[in-house]
Parts: sequence; C-alpha cells; structure tokens
Amino acid sequence: MMPMFQRIEQVKVSDAVVRQIEALILEGVLRPGDKLPPERELAKTLEVSRPSLRDALNELEERRLLSARQGGGTYVADVMGSVFAEPIVPLFGKHEKATADYLEFRQQVEGIAAGYAAKRATAADRTILKKIFSAMETAHERQNADEEAQLDVEFHSAIVDAGHNIVLIQTLRSIYALLKAGVFHNRKLLYENPGARDRLLEQHRAIYQAVCSGDVEAAKLAAEQHMTFVISARETAERAHSRQTTSERRLENIERSSRGSGKLARNEQETV
Repeated sequence: MMPMFQRIEQVKVSDAVVRQIEALILEGVLRPGDKLPPERELAKTLEVSRPSLRDALNELEERRLLSARQGGGTYVADVMGSVFAEPIVPLFGKHEKATADYLEFRQQVEGIAAGYAAKRATAADRTILKKIFSAMETAHERQNADEEAQLDVEFHSAIVDAGHNIVLIQTLRSIYALLKAGVFHNRKLLYENPGARDRLLEQHRAIYQAVCSGDVEAAKLAAEQHMTFVISARETAERAHSRQTTSERRLENIERSSRGSGKLARNEQETV
C-alpha cells in the first residue's frame, strides 16, 4: 500500500530551467523566431550556473523546441503550424470550401477568445492592445493596406493572448500563421475597398474597447459581428475582383482583335 506522504524529490536546476522555458513557449510569451538572451546574461537572470543552463538548452534543442545557430545564438524553434500538415496549407488558398470553412471556424472561436480576453486581460495586455490599435489607426490614416492587413493579424493574436487560454493561443496562432504566410492572397482586397476599411477599423475599435472595459458579452458580440462582416465583405470583394478581371480580359481581347483587323486591312491594301 502506498504511504500517504511521499519523499520530496530534489529538482535538478536544469530541469527547473527547462520547465520555465517550456511554460514561456506554451503560454505564447516566447514565440517562434524569438532569440534567447546570451548564455551569460540568461544564467545571471535565472541565477543558475552556465553548465546547468547549457544542459537545459541542450535538452530543449534535442526536443526541437529551441534551435541553435552557429555563432548566432539560440532561438525558439518554429513549433507552430502543427494543426495543418505542410502539404495541406497551400490548399486553403486554392479551394473555396476550405477558405469558407476557415472563416466559419474563426467566426465562432474569435467570439470565445474575445470573451476570455475581456474577463482575464491584465494591465499589460491592455497596454499591448492599445499600442497595436494605435498603430492600426495610423496605418488607416496613411491608407496603407499592407500594414493594415499585418496589424489585423497582430491585433487578433493579442486578443487571444489576453484570454490566457493555452489551447486557444496555440490553436489560433497556427490559424493566423496561414494569414501571415500569404495563403489567402486576396485578403488585402478587403483593405483596398475604402468603405470596408472604415468599417473594419470601427469593428476593431469595438472589440478593443469591450475587452479593455471588461465587458465579456460586448466583446464576444463585437468579435462575432466583425467576422460576419469579414465573410460578407470578402465575398463582395471577390465578386468585384472577378468582374474586374473578366472585363480587363475582354478589353484585352477586343484590342488584340482590333490590332489584327487593322493589320489585315493594311495587307489587303498593299496587295491591291
């Protein structure tokens, strides 16, 4: 029979370092590509010996959570994106059903994430959101569609981070990675539509204000309404883009035919 009390095991220093770095990666504090401080500095911060730190880093490298670059330091490995296998990722941008399902998924989950953020956001989380939203306003004033699209991803990532749910953080970062990788090539069409740009900014403002004020239901509703608009606006933008492409091809064909007819007429005149 197992006794009620168990002997307390002494934890190795390197194991404690491993657990701390694991937690930082899992909670999204350390992100793929982030560089760790130099060994001497990190050992001093953690108040551990360099050999103990080196043992911990070696273990994390063996488990592919960290990667060392010759003469360039130690970085957090690209541990995101495991939700989708590599051959599947490009298919999302090519197949309409996959894109629609992607947006449908986000419509539901973004509301949950915003609700958690409103309930759990810390002062530091709100400061991060304030900085990102301020940058969004600046990009909007400059009418910089590329920057707005990039900040859109950062804003939603910060909302998820503020919810402090590890599963949501890891899952949605994998989802957002599709946007950053340019899988959805026509995403910028939303921001190139002047009317949509204004509405998107106001929708992000509504989410931001609801989260910062701690209004859970308002945050959920604002996020869901935002994604409903994105789905509708994307369909409208796609149709407009398709019409534009078709009309340009039609014009090109007419002009080519006209050039051919003119050349034929000149040849006939020369023959006569």
